[in-house]
Parts: sequence; structure tokens; C-alpha cells
Amino acid sequence: MSLTGFKAPWWFLLLAVVLVLVAGYLWVQRRRRRSTMRFSNLALLERVAPRKQGWPRHVPMALLGVTLVLLTVGLAGPTSEQRIPRNRATVLLTMDVSLSMKARDVSPSRLRAAKQAAKEFAGKLTPGINLGVISFAGTATVMVMPTTDRPSVKQAIDSLQLSEATATGDGIKASLSAIESFGRMVGGGQGKPPARIVLMADGGQTIPRELDAPRGAYTQAKAAKEAGVPISTISFGTEHGSIEIQGQRQRVEVDDEAMRHIADLSGGDFYKAASAEQLRQVYDTLQEQIGYEIKRADASKPWFVLGTLAAIVAAGAALLVGRRLP
Repeated sequence: MSLTGFKAPWWFLLLAVVLVLVAGYLWVQRRRRRSTMRFSNLALLERVAPRKQGWPRHVPMALLGVTLVLLTVGLAGPTSEQRIPRNRATVLLTMDVSLSMKARDVSPSRLRAAKQAAKEFAGKLTPGINLGVISFAGTATVMVMPTTDRPSVKQAIDSLQLSEATATGDGIKASLSAIESFGRMVGGGQGKPPARIVLMADGGQTIPRELDAPRGAYTQAKAAKEAGVPISTISFGTEHGSIEIQGQRQRVEVDDEAMRHIADLSGGDFYKAASAEQLRQVYDTLQEQIGYEIKRADASKPWFVLGTLAAIVAAGAALLVGRRLP
């Protein structure tokens, strides 16, 4: 029940008519009472006049007035903020598959936990959104172009394999290219659909070493900003992660600072997940942000429903009390 954002507020002028009707009804009741008091033979009046019904006789007209008010509000077109599924958007799930993802500081491993959470995210995302998958290690690979076919997306996530090095900038660049290509195909008269990159990584960039290099993550994040594509970054893992490489144990700490800066440069949001459960919670938050938008929509239906019910009750009360419609 909303009383804001009226699309046609001039309908409230009808409330003046309601006030006139109420005033007329009260005037008629007062005049009837005066006519009764002028009747000289009170004994005869008691025999011929109908028995007084008291306040119940006013119920039908009161309900009629309520009906008119409710219908007037409905005609004025109230609106309310409503959560509406997006049916035209592109999301690129860009996932780190470098060797650090085999660390077991997140059970059962970073990669397996990331796969499971990503598949749940794909399954919950609004059906009308086109979802694609990019993997990156030393290079970036387009696993599946944006599509509404969720089984193919989940199959691509299942097929992710570990590889050496981490080229975060290449992953962002490949995502932007996929978004650009897909936008040209489906743009039409409405233009390119809004897009977003969800970047999930656990470690620092190794190719190239400089984040501000032409292939670097910061440079590509700036390119995403220019393209109007925000990057939601997820820093996944803990400070205690380690993997074995050539018989030696090496620590693979997450780089929260770099991931946060990538999000800031692109105009996106940063999220931290140190466990599989936290990662699922992050994806649930993103699913709400990406899959739905808040818009003002028509909220007049409840007023019309209540107005109709009040009219029915008013008619029933009139027949019951006075054996006639008001």
C-alpha cells in the first residue's frame, strides 16, 4: 500500500465530490430530524413511522464514502519502489586458475570451493542475464561467451584447470573484449546492454610484475572504467595459504590491496572471502545487486481491490439494514 509517487494526482479532485456527498447526507439527516419534530401527534407518529435503527443505518453510506476514497487513490496512480529482475545485462565471471588456487587453506581447496560457489551463483542469477566465463593464469581463455544457457556455464566452470603464473590484466582485457563483442551482436536499437565483470582471484599478479604496465591489472581496470564496465573484485583465500612447487613449500598470500584498488579504479566494489561460506555469501550479495534493480512501479492494484471489497460490503450492509442499495 503506497501513498507516494502519484502519476495522476489530479484525480484527488474527486475527493471534493466525496466531501459534497458527505455534507449532503448529513444535511438530509438533519432535515429529516427537524421534520419529525414538527409532527404534532406523537402517538400517531410512533405507530406509522418506521422503528429507528440507530447508528447501523449510517454504515452503508460510510462504507460508500470509504469506497470512493479508496478508488480515488487508485486512480491517482500511486507507485512504489519494487525489486524487478533484470532481463538485459551481461556479466563476465573472470576466475583465477593459477597454481596458488590449489592451496588448501580453504577446504577442500581454493579452486574446488571457487568452482562450487561459482556454479551456485550461476544457478541463482536471474535467467534473463547473459553470463560468460573467463579463466586466467599465464594467459586468459574465454571458456564460454555470455549466454543464458546455465548448464553450459556450469560445465565450463567444472572444466577449469590449474596453470602457471597470474596475468590478472589479461583476464580483465579478455572480459572487456567478450563484453564488447557480445554487445555488438545483441545491442540493436536499445544500444549495448549494461555489463559487469566479477573478478575472483587469490593472489598477486605475476605477468607482468608491474600492475601499471600496459598489460597490468590497474591499466585494464582504468580501461574498464572508460568502457563503463565496473569490476566487482573478490579476494579469495587467507594469509596462511601455501602450495608445494618442485618439492618446496611456498606461501601464497592473498593480495587484498591490489584487488581493492582494481575495484576502485573501475568504479566497482571489493569483497573479501576467507572461506567457502564467505565466498557463497559474497556471490549471494552480487546476485542480488546484479540480478535485480529497484524501480518505481505501479502500486494502484491494492487500492482498487480494497475499494471493490468496500463497495461489495456497502451493498450488503444496505440490503441488510435498509433492504435497498445506498
